[in-house]
Amino acid sequence: TIYPGMQMTSVFIWKCLGKLRELGLLTWYAHVKKSPISLNDVCCLVPAWFGALATVFLGLLTLETTNSYAASACAALCMATVPAHLMRSVGGGYDNESIALTAMCATFYLWCRSLRGPYEASKHTYIYGTLAGLAYAYMVAAWGGFTFVVNAVGCHAFCLAVVGRYTEKLRVAYSLFYVVGTIGAILVPVVGWRPLKDMELLPPLLVFVGLQVQARAMAYIRKNECGLVKGLMVLAAHGFVLVAVLLGIGFILYPRGYFGPPSSRVRGLFVKHTRTGNPLVDSVAEHQPTSKQAYTQYLSHAYDLVPYGLGLSLLRVSDATPLLWIYFGIAYHFANKMARLMILAGPIASALVGVALGAAFDHGILFSVQALVARFFPGQKEKPARKKEKLPVKIRRGLARTYRHPVICIARIALALYFALYTVKPKYHDFLGYCNELSEGLSQPSIMFKARLRDGTEIIVDDYREAYWWLRDHTPKDSRILAWWDYGYQITGIGERTTLADGNTWNHEHIATIGRCLTSPEKQAHKIVRHLADYVLVWTGGGGDDLAKSPHMARIGNSVYRDICPDDPTCRSFGFTDRQGTPTPMMAESLLYKLHSHQQRPGVAADPTLFREAYTSRFNKVRIFKVLKVSKTSKQWTRDPANRICDAPGSWYCVGQYPPALRELISRRIDFAQLEDFNKQRGGDADAYVAQYMARMEGRAASSAGRYEAPKYFEVADVDEDDYEEDDDVPAGDEEAYAASQKENEERARASVEAQKEEWARWSNSEDTTLMWQIVSSGEVSELEAWLKRAPGLIHLRAEDGRGPLWWAYEYDRPDMVALLVREGADPDATDSLGMAPREMAP
Repeated sequence: TIYPGMQMTSVFIWKCLGKLRELGLLTWYAHVKKSPISLNDVCCLVPAWFGALATVFLGLLTLETTNSYAASACAALCMATVPAHLMRSVGGGYDNESIALTAMCATFYLWCRSLRGPYEASKHTYIYGTLAGLAYAYMVAAWGGFTFVVNAVGCHAFCLAVVGRYTEKLRVAYSLFYVVGTIGAILVPVVGWRPLKDMELLPPLLVFVGLQVQARAMAYIRKNECGLVKGLMVLAAHGFVLVAVLLGIGFILYPRGYFGPPSSRVRGLFVKHTRTGNPLVDSVAEHQPTSKQAYTQYLSHAYDLVPYGLGLSLLRVSDATPLLWIYFGIAYHFANKMARLMILAGPIASALVGVALGAAFDHGILFSVQALVARFFPGQKEKPARKKEKLPVKIRRGLARTYRHPVICIARIALALYFALYTVKPKYHDFLGYCNELSEGLSQPSIMFKARLRDGTEIIVDDYREAYWWLRDHTPKDSRILAWWDYGYQITGIGERTTLADGNTWNHEHIATIGRCLTSPEKQAHKIVRHLADYVLVWTGGGGDDLAKSPHMARIGNSVYRDICPDDPTCRSFGFTDRQGTPTPMMAESLLYKLHSHQQRPGVAADPTLFREAYTSRFNKVRIFKVLKVSKTSKQWTRDPANRICDAPGSWYCVGQYPPALRELISRRIDFAQLEDFNKQRGGDADAYVAQYMARMEGRAASSAGRYEAPKYFEVADVDEDDYEEDDDVPAGDEEAYAASQKENEERARASVEAQKEEWARWSNSEDTTLMWQIVSSGEVSELEAWLKRAPGLIHLRAEDGRGPLWWAYEYDRPDMVALLVREGADPDATDSLGMAPREMAP
């Protein structure tokens, strides 16, 4: 969200479309005649537009690396439909990756195109090398994944130079790409001089320098007509001097802290485990390792063809082809480490599918037809073979003549047609149908979804949007909302209210402060919250709600406030004690648990003098509480523009500061020192803390779970009775409306609890649940489909623990069954008795 390319692109397109409309060039569209195109419309369509562009560039890249139009067409067709690409190219899915993948595919294509031609650089080398640099600069402005792109290109150039395929065009093309791209990257505010400092961005710089040195050495060798041995000695001498100079520069700059460390996300991609030592990064689900089910879900049948395409690509070697191998290796490694990076696998999987299918078409049909035409309609006589040919040459010529024999060609055509009609066609229809179904699911709004009631009635669960609209319509415009950072953008964009944290996770310490507020005992939390917020919003309703995320909140908070979980970086004392969801004493005392389960669990209620329930959504997915006794002094202080700290007047980047009442608490924070911050002077305590966190998360050290000790919180000052409005407890002049609202919320909460109890009572083990479990666990898709046709209602079958066929399909890694069950109406957002959604059962 800190990279400006996506926003700049959208505004540029919007303004261009506006100008075209003014010139009368878009008036053939009926809706454009009525009103101008809005920026919101452009933002919704940008992913689809750029998804189409990415498909075009991927097809061109495949053509450049294979020289096969069939492979190019098949790759583009796969790219246009594969779910790994659709996940970031559906309309409305406005995300940085929506345009970043297009920039990445464009960069790779333009780079490979610049390498076409003889040894010397041509005008095309200069043109496409410069365009590749510009495409890379655009990639930098769009997404932090630019590190992958520049390193892939750098690795490609390095490999070509090392294996003896160095050419002048390689040096010129890479120099233009690197210089133009790096200048563009430096101009991006959030990047700055990182390309010349950060460890993960230095290898491409070294390749650039190395190519210049190699060019000097090759010029010397050609000028002096050096033989093989002397030429190698010249190259070795130049290499030795280069290494010596680089080591000298490193010895000078490294102690001065010039080089920046790898980011925690990059470092997490190269360790044995996926944990980075940063509990905030480790808490994000998309940063977890990718399961086999994810590959089959997002690649479908393409997953099976990738190995064949990779093997066939090894048979054709050119300057461009190695990029496919490098891209495959890096993307496969990254996708294995982090589920979110599955998007990188979409383009290379499509390209390799194109290689496999293109080779089948070329050798089965195209080359066979060409051989038959040449045999029966010869344009010119073949040149007679040379008299003296070596045996290997004779064997190769003989095999080629046999391969082009008319009988063999006809057999190849027949085999290719049979393969296309009875293997490819059914698989393609299955693949296309699956992609269409998944695309519909991906296109659904992320804050509303379809579900079914117990009687099978389909409904739309719109709790989240309605809750945000309630904030917009029923709270003052200057209200401040405390919520976990996941929902910050939604609260700001839909609810139009200020949130204490959003999806930008730059400020680890600030998010840790919110984690402390939510996981602290209620009274302790209120002493902090009253200085920061007017309302507290929590996600409830089971599944991935705030209570399920709360152990992460405790760990993140403890990484900065060590008094939350003394001597336990993993905060095992904050969580559940059993599979029935019984909270530990620490969780039971927390503000989050009190607000989450307020009047919905026996004996659990928020203190009415500190927090008042203001809103509970229809299906109990969101609850909002009014903070009572809000500090007037702190609120007035935050309203004062003089207290805003920004990097420049009017800037969007403001580091902010806390009200004076919390400064003593904030001064006790320990800035979280990342595990990879090896260039910073850190105390031994920071190293010991991270080492203890890693050891316990990996099970190498004993945990303190079960040995609960009351946290030794630093005491925040008690509430000053003169520092809040007396009418804060009950709205003045509106007692009847307030009482009616309270009664409505209480009735809704009771109804939600009773409905949940009624649903639980219907869950039981039976012969049907046993048989269903056996069918799903054994993977009998056809039998499951036949049974559901006979009795559609069985799709909502639940065992005693609240789990049914969809839970078991995820648990036993049956993607075909998952797709079938969801298509037939199974609710993917339902929860079992522990509040677990089906997808949480995936291995």
